[in-house]
Amino acid sequence: MARSRPSIQKRIREKIKAEKRLLKSQRKAERAEIEGDGDNDGQAVDPDVDPDIAHIVPGPQKPLW
Repeated sequence: MARSRPSIQKRIREKIKAEKRLLKSQRKAERAEIEGDGDNDGQAVDPDVDPDIAHIVPGPQKPLW
């Protein structure tokens, strides 16, 4: 019977996908460790100021492009 072959191939494909996901998450963790958490973007934030609104400038904003 030829029915067992597709499930074996599927299991192999799923194993390869799982390995790729693991490698990707490891690379992502390494980048995050090297770059830092990215919250400050290299700018100092006063501890008394809410970090969510620390760098907001009132008035008209610059164009994105």
